[in-house]
Amino acid sequence: MKNRLHFMCGKMAAGKSTLSKKLSKEHNAIFLSEDELLKKLYPDEIKTIEDYIKYSKRVKDTMFEFIVDLLKKGNEVVLDFPANTVSQRQWFKDIFETANVEHMMYYVKRSDDICKEQLKKRNENLSKDAPLIDEATFDAITKYFQEPKEEEGFNIKYE
Repeated sequence: MKNRLHFMCGKMAAGKSTLSKKLSKEHNAIFLSEDELLKKLYPDEIKTIEDYIKYSKRVKDTMFEFIVDLLKKGNEVVLDFPANTVSQRQWFKDIFETANVEHMMYYVKRSDDICKEQLKKRNENLSKDAPLIDEATFDAITKYFQEPKEEEGFNIKYE
C-alpha cells in the first residue's frame, strides 16, 4: 500500500532502528532516521537530554513539510524517530493528518532487561566516533517513556 507513514514506539535499544530498516526494504519506502540527521547536523552539540530535545525539535520542524510532501506525492515513508511520549506522538499525528494518509505505529515492546542487554551488544559494536550509552543514561531516558494508549487514536502493531 502506498501513501502510508510508518513510525516506531519503544524504549531505547528495543530494536526500533532495526525494524525501521527492515520495513523500509519490505515496503520500498523512503527511510529517515532522526539519529542520523542529528549526528550529521549537530555532531558535537548533543550532550544532555535538554540538548536532544532542542535539536530534535529543530529537525522535526525542518522535516515536517518535506515528509508531508513525500506522502502526498504517493511515497511510503518509514520514520526512525521515537514516538515514545504523548507529545512526540502528536508530531506523527500532525504529519499523517496533514498529508491525509494511512499510518502504522509499531510498538516494539521489550523489558528494561532485554533493552539493557541489547544496549550492551550495541556498545560493543559501535564505531569509534559513536557515543557509548550506559545503563544510567538508559534509565534517565526511560523514565520519560509513555506507553501508547488506545484513546490516542493510533493504528498500533505490536512487535
